[in-house]
Amino acid sequence: MKLKPLGARALVKMIEREEQTASGIVLPDTAREKPQTAEVVAVGASDEVKVSAGDVVVLAKYSGTEVKVEGEDHLIVDADDILGVVEG
Repeated sequence: MKLKPLGARALVKMIEREEQTASGIVLPDTAREKPQTAEVVAVGASDEVKVSAGDVVVLAKYSGTEVKVEGEDHLIVDADDILGVVEG
């Protein structure tokens, strides 16, 4: 199943990273903050969305609607919830 967001929205997949303390202890999911970086999978047909598929973006905390696409967790976010593009 493919999903294309409508309007000024983007479909993103969160980038999970393993977090460790300075002493090397790996933090479990329950102790971590929600990630705020994601990779754009698809964008809606709107001039308001200034990113394209493949871009890595920073999202507003607690934004988006969770959906499952092909068994993987994704978010549909409004263009206003995309705060910036990670370059490099």
